[in-house]
Amino acid sequence: MNHLVIFHRVERYGALAEENKNKDAKGRLRSRQRTSKGGAWLLEEKKEKKEEEEEEAKAEEAKPAEATEAMKTLAALLPLLGAADVNALPQATSTSGATPTGSGATAQATGNPFEGYQLYANPYYSSEVMTLAVPSMTGSLAEQATHAAEVPSFHWMDKTDKVPSMGEYLANIKELNDAGANPPVAGIFVVYNLPDRDCAALASNGELSIADGGVEKYKAYIDSIREHIVQYSDTNILLVIEPDSLANLVTNLGVAKCANAQEAYLECTNYAVTQLNLPNVSMYLDAGHARWLGWPANIGPAAQLYASVYQNAGSPAALRGLATNVANYNAWDIDVCPSYTSQNAVCDEKGYINSFAPQLAAAGWDAHFIVDTGRNGKQPTGQVEWGDWCNSKGTGFGVRPTTDTGDELVDAFVWVKPGGESDGTSDTSAERYDAHCGAAAALQPAPEAGTWFQAYFEQLVANASPPLGS
Repeated sequence: MNHLVIFHRVERYGALAEENKNKDAKGRLRSRQRTSKGGAWLLEEKKEKKEEEEEEAKAEEAKPAEATEAMKTLAALLPLLGAADVNALPQATSTSGATPTGSGATAQATGNPFEGYQLYANPYYSSEVMTLAVPSMTGSLAEQATHAAEVPSFHWMDKTDKVPSMGEYLANIKELNDAGANPPVAGIFVVYNLPDRDCAALASNGELSIADGGVEKYKAYIDSIREHIVQYSDTNILLVIEPDSLANLVTNLGVAKCANAQEAYLECTNYAVTQLNLPNVSMYLDAGHARWLGWPANIGPAAQLYASVYQNAGSPAALRGLATNVANYNAWDIDVCPSYTSQNAVCDEKGYINSFAPQLAAAGWDAHFIVDTGRNGKQPTGQVEWGDWCNSKGTGFGVRPTTDTGDELVDAFVWVKPGGESDGTSDTSAERYDAHCGAAAALQPAPEAGTWFQAYFEQLVANASPPLGS
C-alpha cells in the first residue's frame, strides 16, 4: 500500500506540557474554533527558550517539527466579482512528479501533490495528545493513544495570530528538507478566517465581522500567509481553504447571516485562491460532504457554484480541487446506508465525489479531491439524525493519511480535523452554545469549540478502525 510517510517530533513534549498547563488551569486548550483549529507556541515562549539555549551555548533545537433561489442570486453575483489578475501571480505547473526540495529551488506542486512526500505532523496536536490525553489513560488504550500523536493533522489558522506559527513550522520543515529528508516533507494547513464565518452555526463564530471591516482584514490575513509561502518557496505546501463556507451559499441562503455574507464570502475566497496561487502550493476548497451537498437538489447547484468560483478566479493552476468530509463522520465507501442517512442514495463520500465530479467537469472544472478520514473509522456512528455534526457519539479514528485511495479522483485520505478537540460546548448558558452540541447524539458534557475533550478522544481511540498502532 502506498501510505503517506509521516514525520513526528517528540523533543518538546515536556516543555509544551508546562506551557499548556500554565495557559489553562482547567486543562483546556482553546486552540481552534469549531472543527478543532490548530494552535502554535507563543512567540514569547519561543524567545525565552532561545535565550536559555543561547546562555547554555547549545545549538537551538529544531522546532517540531433553497438551492434554486440560491443559484439565481449567485448567477447574478459571480460575474460582478471578475477574475483577478492571475497573470501577475506566480503560477503552478501541471506536470507530474515531485521536485526535490532543500536546494533553494522553487518547489513545484505537480500532479498529485501528496505523492512522493511525507506530511508534517503538527507539533501542537502531538503535544495535546501526549501531555493532556495520555497521562490520564492506562493500559492498551494509553498505548494506542500515543500513536495518534504521530499522525499528521492539518494546522488550522483560524485567527490572524495563528499565522506566525505557519512560519515556525515551515522553518522547521526547511531544516528537515535541507538535512536530506527522504521523502521531502510537505506542510499541511487550513485557511479558516472568513468574516462572519460558519454563518449557519453558532459554535464556531470567528474573529472577523463584515460590519467591522472584516473583508479588508481578511485580505491582510491572506497577505500574511502569502508572505510565509513566498519565503519558503522551496517547500511543498498543501492548503484546505475555508471549511463550512461556500457550501452555505448553496443550502443556507434562507439564513439571514448567510444571505448577508454571500458577497463577502465570494470576494474573500476569490482573493485567497488568487493570492495563494503560487508554484509550491496546492489548494482544495472545502465542499461540505455527502449529507450536505450530496442530495439531488443540491449537487447540481453546488457544481455550478464551485466551477464559477474556480473560473472567476482565473482557473488558478494551484487550485487542485475540493476537500470533503472535513470534521465530519461519513464513511468513504459503505455497503448499506445507515438509517440516519434518510435513504439518500448518495450516503458516503465515494458516492458523493463520483456524483459531483462529472457535474463539475461539465461546468468547466476537472477537480480532484481529498477526504477527511480523521473521525469516520466506525460505521455506522451514533448519529440519530444525519445532521448531528457536533461531538457525535459512536465515532472512531479512521484510515491514516495515504494516497492509496483506490479512486483516481481522490488524491489522498487525510486527517484535516485533529481528533480530540471539541466541536462545541454543551453548556446551554454559553454564548456560543449550538443546539446540535446538546442533542441526544452528542457526547456530553462538552467544552467550548477547540478545547481538548478527553472523553471524546478516548472514544475515537477505542473505536479506531484500523486500530491505532496497526
